[in-house]
Amino acid sequence: MRPDKMLLFLELNEVNFEFVEAYVARGHLPNFKSFFSKHGFAETTSESQYDALEPWIQWVTAHTGMPLAEHGVFRLGDIVNTDIEQIWERLSAHGLKVGAISPMNAKCMTDDASFFIPDPWTDTRVIADPLVKRMFAAIVQAVNDNAQAHVKPRSLLDLAVGGAVTAIPSHYGRYLRYMMHSRARPWVKAIFLDQLLADLFTKSVRKHRPNFATLFVNAAAHIQHHYMFSSAVYDGAMKNPDGYVASGQDPLLDVYQAYDRILGDIVAQFSDARIMLATGLHQDPHPSITYYWRIRDHAQFLRKLALKFEAVEARMSRDFLITCKNSAEALSMEASLNSASTADDVKLFEVDNRGVDLFVMLTYPMNIDEFTEFSIDGRVVRNLVDDVTFVAIKNG
Repeated sequence: MRPDKMLLFLELNEVNFEFVEAYVARGHLPNFKSFFSKHGFAETTSESQYDALEPWIQWVTAHTGMPLAEHGVFRLGDIVNTDIEQIWERLSAHGLKVGAISPMNAKCMTDDASFFIPDPWTDTRVIADPLVKRMFAAIVQAVNDNAQAHVKPRSLLDLAVGGAVTAIPSHYGRYLRYMMHSRARPWVKAIFLDQLLADLFTKSVRKHRPNFATLFVNAAAHIQHHYMFSSAVYDGAMKNPDGYVASGQDPLLDVYQAYDRILGDIVAQFSDARIMLATGLHQDPHPSITYYWRIRDHAQFLRKLALKFEAVEARMSRDFLITCKNSAEALSMEASLNSASTADDVKLFEVDNRGVDLFVMLTYPMNIDEFTEFSIDGRVVRNLVDDVTFVAIKNG
């Protein structure tokens, strides 16, 4: 890379290109149409094992050039336990200026990065102005408590102040429309965040003029995952329950149009830069109706189950990380969680024991109501509905 040139890498997590093409054929997404007509695109492959086809694995591969067998990062946030060289350190070592906004499962190890805002689930250093740091802390709280629609007042203030400064004034109308539609179309909250990250990226690149910078956005992955069956270009047999998405609404088109505008903005703002797009995986339609649930208060829930732990941290959607005092307590915790099941023998959790830490996923796939109960360590636990909050229905 020449030191007088700039490469901007847009990481559009899990966007299905065949859906993009289908919407283009219907007269939508003019910026994607122009970009692909000029440059085309190529499909690549990575891991062959299904368990390795997770975005938090694939993006580590993209950032390091290593397959899972070499980098060994299997869970979201686990990159912080390694010192694997990523693309930002490699380029910085050659004297090039680098930056990143929300790269998935990436660790900030570059002291002289122009800017580095990690994803909301990875506990690593933030390189940014104080106001942006406060806004990022608010985003972390909002994202991790999104399923409960609970944002702390301080987070709201920091998000409002930081967002007002970060947002590009010509985009205020977009933000206003997203806020106006957020109740009837809850998926636009994720689009709102991606637009804010894109504006932060644009302003950061404009200010620092790095040689290489990445922008990661995740709303499309989230919306496809939970609303694919409601897309006008989905031609499968599955259908979301009545009332889940109102008739005539198309969540996928909403997010793809938002990305189309973001792409057009960046192309126009940085006409002298080379721009690359990557999707990181592809989503196929899910073959059944599966509910996603999230625990409201993880620590309170574990105490209710009389389980011993040192700390617990929320991760994306259904996931959480439990830290135990020692490996013996971790084994006991693992056995207890693995014993948790309903009367019809449906397990509640999937547990990955890493010694002292347990990475846990709430996998119960059915509807939860006031009659749902489960047993753990031979005890019956009732009122599960009070301990969880509905996230969405799996579509992709």
